[in-house]
Amino acid sequence: MKVIKRIFKILIILTVTALLVLGGAVIYKVYPLYEEYSLEAARAVEESNSNTFKRNLTSYFYDDEGGLLTELSGNGSKIYLTFDEIPENVVNAFIAVEDRSFWEHKGIDLKGIVRVGIEFVTSGGERVHGASTITQQLVRNVFITKEVTLERKIKEICYALEVEKKYSKEEIIEFYINNIYFANNCYGIEAAAQFYFNKPACELSLNETAYLCAIPNSPSYYDPLKNKSNAIPRRDKVLKDMQECEMITETQRIQALREDLVLNEKKPIEIKDYETTYAIDCAVRYLMKLDGFLFRYSFAAMEDYNFYMETYNQAYERIRAELYTGGYVIKTTLNKEKQELLQMSVDNALAFDEEKAENGQFALQGAATVINNETGKVEAIVGGRTQGGGTYTLNRAYQSYRQPGSSIKPLIVYLPALERGYTDRSVLTDIDVEKAKEEPEKVLEMYGAKITLRAAVESSKNGAAWRLFCEITPKEGLSYLQNMSFNRIVPDDYYPASSLGGFTYGTTTVEMANAYSCVANHGQFQQTDCIVSILDKYGEELYEPYEIRQVYGAEQADLMIDILKGVIKKGTARKMGWKSTVEAAGKTGTTNNSKDGWFVGSTPDYAMAVWVGYDMPRELSNLYGGSYPAQIWKDAMEALVEGTEQERFETAAGIANGDEKYYPGRDGSEVLSPGYTIQNYRDDHALADRIEALIQQISQETDRGQQEAYYEQALTLAEQIYGQTLKGAQRRRLEEVYHMYFD
Repeated sequence: MKVIKRIFKILIILTVTALLVLGGAVIYKVYPLYEEYSLEAARAVEESNSNTFKRNLTSYFYDDEGGLLTELSGNGSKIYLTFDEIPENVVNAFIAVEDRSFWEHKGIDLKGIVRVGIEFVTSGGERVHGASTITQQLVRNVFITKEVTLERKIKEICYALEVEKKYSKEEIIEFYINNIYFANNCYGIEAAAQFYFNKPACELSLNETAYLCAIPNSPSYYDPLKNKSNAIPRRDKVLKDMQECEMITETQRIQALREDLVLNEKKPIEIKDYETTYAIDCAVRYLMKLDGFLFRYSFAAMEDYNFYMETYNQAYERIRAELYTGGYVIKTTLNKEKQELLQMSVDNALAFDEEKAENGQFALQGAATVINNETGKVEAIVGGRTQGGGTYTLNRAYQSYRQPGSSIKPLIVYLPALERGYTDRSVLTDIDVEKAKEEPEKVLEMYGAKITLRAAVESSKNGAAWRLFCEITPKEGLSYLQNMSFNRIVPDDYYPASSLGGFTYGTTTVEMANAYSCVANHGQFQQTDCIVSILDKYGEELYEPYEIRQVYGAEQADLMIDILKGVIKKGTARKMGWKSTVEAAGKTGTTNNSKDGWFVGSTPDYAMAVWVGYDMPRELSNLYGGSYPAQIWKDAMEALVEGTEQERFETAAGIANGDEKYYPGRDGSEVLSPGYTIQNYRDDHALADRIEALIQQISQETDRGQQEAYYEQALTLAEQIYGQTLKGAQRRRLEEVYHMYFD
């Protein structure tokens, strides 16, 4: 027993010592920040007044010529109650459920801070939640961002202490109750009471008061318009907490629980035009970024994705609500003339079908997005057909995720293959897709018709894409979409069917236009939006363009553009009849049973994506990528490029005519031997040169894993060599390399 006690004491001492060391490290990190933020808070709070805490500012959106798109304000955002006007039950409810020591503390809860500190230490800095008093919540809403970091928590504490010095408790709770968010653009208890119960706050029953005071804890989840019952358990907790604090009696609590809860809410007015809804979305997402939200595009499991989406939706709803009352001035790249011609193109192409859905909207729908390739910005966006008398509740261009069909192939199959060393003349095997589904483990061993990569793209051969995607691997192919900020690529998409656009959720026209704009810009990607300026209520500029990054190699991207020109000239989109002198490149996409039709493509100036289909997917016999989507694309693009000076795509050196290092000046079609041309020779020796460069990298590399990666890449290149003599020589060369470095 003595030995056990001694061991136990040693463990306690070691644990305490470790906590002290970690605690010391935290203090060492925290104290300088505390000093800095204390000075910052003192200045900011000193300059504040009661108007600082009032959410009554309108936000304005403008188009590219300065015309007003819309102005946003909250529901009842100008209804403000003084402390004496706020019902006692409302004050008590928030204090009981959020901060029982509100009247006693000086802005912070020391016990709670100690608990958060211990959690921060023991979790390795992962958990910094909780312990926020009403004062801290107020300053978080007014003065600082919402990202969950230790630095923010310190700043929150500093500001709370300063606010408590300047303002009385009555003023603080007044600011808080008028500032808090109740979902559906309602700030403050008076706005919420009038919106949800059509009565002033002073007439709310105890039951109604507790129900409303439940909402701010998670406005998105407790939103009464989405699900009235979600907030009921939270309402019950509010009442229970009020009873525990002796603010109400048990009889009052029970009576409130028995009372029927009848909402008499006003329905929110939807914004009608597509360009405005998209502009708001762009602004919300950018403000989320400024607020510290971490956008993610890859996920370990579906559970991970689902949790992320829940977090995303809550953050989106909160920031969207703040946009309505934050007094922002937002300038966009949206162009009225281009918007009208794009809308007209969609309407005219689909005018033949007047069937109405249950909601009264046209059943057959379309969406389109136009991006300026030079600026990377959206200039026109259409989320559906024009229909008089109804509000547009859905902008399909960015809100509807649909299967992209074969329009996705260049992005996740053929460009990754070009990156691996394939050329447009590489010979592929067009296997039987149905057999591939039955025996997925034998895909790479299957036989089929031979076809060049260029021809496979032009004629949209599914078997060739399926087999090549399996060789590249779904993980590698889909990584390109994740690197271009596609929002809904999930673990369930890592299967061969994705090569044909068979995704779990799908893509949007904004995402597809953005990706094709990347290809047209020599593989350089910049996340698109329609924003050029966001001024806050103080006139400070908040907006900076998204960074540019290289997703595809420049030569590979330019070669893909050249291949996609063939789709329009002689491939699946030839019937669209592109007659303009301006070069155009694009790809059709059609899903199983013609449920979705796509055409996505680019000219030197613009990238455009078009989708056509039903909101509830069903077959339309004559719908395919080369029909209505291509017609819309052609009609709109012809109008967009009229009078342009940029008629031809710029290309990287050597792409247009091939590398003429070998047999310079000779025609590539000249036959050197039966079935083997000068161009074949050039392509083969260019591959051999790249293999030699990789061998040099292997010899200079010290990391074994990287050496193996170079070797695998060289093997892939060797298999692309057309001439059997040179292919055999390269295989033997690589065998020597293997024995030298890997045996």
